[in-house]
Amino acid sequence: MEAKEEKKPSEKEQGSESVSMIRTLTIVAIISGILIVGAYQWTGPTIKKNKAEFLRKAIFQTLPQIKELKIFKEEPAGILVPLVGEEEKATRYFAGYDASGALVGVVVEAEGQGFQDVIRIIYAYSPEKKAIVGFKVLETKETPGLGDKIEKDPHFLENFEALDVRLDADQKSLVHPIEVVKIGNKKDLWQIDAITGATISSKAVGRMVNKSAGERVPVIEKNLSLLKGGS
Repeated sequence: MEAKEEKKPSEKEQGSESVSMIRTLTIVAIISGILIVGAYQWTGPTIKKNKAEFLRKAIFQTLPQIKELKIFKEEPAGILVPLVGEEEKATRYFAGYDASGALVGVVVEAEGQGFQDVIRIIYAYSPEKKAIVGFKVLETKETPGLGDKIEKDPHFLENFEALDVRLDADQKSLVHPIEVVKIGNKKDLWQIDAITGATISSKAVGRMVNKSAGERVPVIEKNLSLLKGGS
């Protein structure tokens, strides 16, 4: 018995199948895109609100003495003005005041490349002490058990209880750049004791704080009268 020869689709039929497949894939892609956009629009506001609340709590943890918080943004020439509404790209300064309305400190955000990924932090500057008096990690993906110690190692966090960031006579640069030293070798108030086994992460924090303080502290000091007035 002879086997029947399988009929091959014609070029026209093949073209029709290709068009049909492309059409189907296009429809699937459009529907997927709509679902993704819809999900983002639905969850976006909630995610944004949660991030804002997390940041606010972190600020109050960094400056536990404060009772009131006011946000300022940096304009050209280093001028600060009250931040009205939300501006995602604004360079923000979070001024904290005690129960009497006196300025306690100013919290700023900073970020930099760590060993694994970008590290995001906040730190508090005290105009009275001319020092960083608080520090908190907002986001890190550093190695668990090693690099992530930057957010929970007590000895490392002590570095930021009175980290000297005084400015020079021109009020434009730090008198002493912040430097990270081997644990146990800290002799000066502008030095940071590194974490054993997490030197790269420690130095990453040191670099970002040094760069940020060098840029932000002059702006804070320049606008101190405004910040003390709170408006």
